[in-house]
Amino acid sequence: MIGHQAKKLEELVSSNATKKSKKTRFIAITSGKGGVGKSTISSNLAYVLSQSGFNVGIFDADIGLANLDVMFNVKIKKNILHVLKGEATVADILIPITRNLILIPGESGDEILKYSDKALFERFMNEAEVLDKLDFMIIDTGAGIGEHIQMFLDAADDVIVVTVPDPAAITDAYATIKTIAALRNDIGLIMNQVKGSKEAVAVYEKIKKVALANIGSGLNLKLIGKIDSDLKVSTSVKQRALFSSAYPNSSVHKDIVAIANSIAGNLERNVLVSPSESGLSGLFKRLVKHF
Repeated sequence: MIGHQAKKLEELVSSNATKKSKKTRFIAITSGKGGVGKSTISSNLAYVLSQSGFNVGIFDADIGLANLDVMFNVKIKKNILHVLKGEATVADILIPITRNLILIPGESGDEILKYSDKALFERFMNEAEVLDKLDFMIIDTGAGIGEHIQMFLDAADDVIVVTVPDPAAITDAYATIKTIAALRNDIGLIMNQVKGSKEAVAVYEKIKKVALANIGSGLNLKLIGKIDSDLKVSTSVKQRALFSSAYPNSSVHKDIVAIANSIAGNLERNVLVSPSESGLSGLFKRLVKHF
């Protein structure tokens, strides 16, 4: 039944490809365990990219622990499930954070396509065109390697694993990288809460050495950047503020800017594609393939 339904949805998505739009680059940010700063990095990265003039959407796909509303200090009344159930429009749930940044609330990613009958999905796809001008969509996934998380990781253009220089976190990060490697060869790594570049590179090299030995030489594990250990980060989280906004002259802001610049370098700008490859509808086109 689900397979038959998904086939119909794929046909629907393909038929909804008449207008032209920007190509959205989907970036999934994940971690092996919770508490390593994944959502903090996702929210600040989205903000910095938006401040650089990019149109950015950030999708909260952290199942059961959606917390981007706390990071951005906004209140969420309805999320993407309400749209798929026909209880709200896409425009109803979007939360503008800054001029170029929109939060897309979605707290239960594994249920996203349980409500995808043809009529609802067709309306959803049409409504989702309001996000077709996005340059980037940051997907803040849950921690770990559950099936619903792998679905988002497989759908993304880029997957970035966040970890800290703690033995348990490093072990979990490696386990996550090993799982992702079954889906793709290119994986990014962000070292959080480090003492500096030297420690970040040292831990990265250790993880890379073990990964190449056990996963294979085809793996391309790249250090995207690092975030120094700084009390300004935890202080801003407690204050429900972004450290990049609250402390624009800090070293951690410079760290996230460097990461944003690295990611922005991957964007093929001004490429015209069909709406089914862009924005929120583009993400759902990719997710449909898993059902």
